[in-house]
Amino acid sequence: MRIRNSTRSTQLASDARPARGFWSRLVGLLGRASLQPGEALVLDPCNSVHTVFMRFPIDVVYVDRSRQVLKVVPDLKPFRVSGVLRGVCAVIELPSGTIANTGTAPGDQLVFEP
Repeated sequence: MRIRNSTRSTQLASDARPARGFWSRLVGLLGRASLQPGEALVLDPCNSVHTVFMRFPIDVVYVDRSRQVLKVVPDLKPFRVSGVLRGVCAVIELPSGTIANTGTAPGDQLVFEP
């Protein structure tokens, strides 16, 4: 699926993959060497992420049920925890630099397209 930021007319991901099951959310990006530009992992439901045992930093975007951005965490380094945020429905993990490149910020509206 694709993820667009309709507030800023930018695209966050052209190849976003959902992680909805327990195991797919638990494993997440572990074992991967990197995320390529345009890739994303959408953890749903989820309200917190960690990068323990990951090999690369990621950008993290927290969204509510209406896909409004509640929080962004740019360049979350390996072996860190992003914290828990109330009201979050899903978390999007993106290649580091995506938040800066798209200008994504709290309050922005995202659109998920098949």
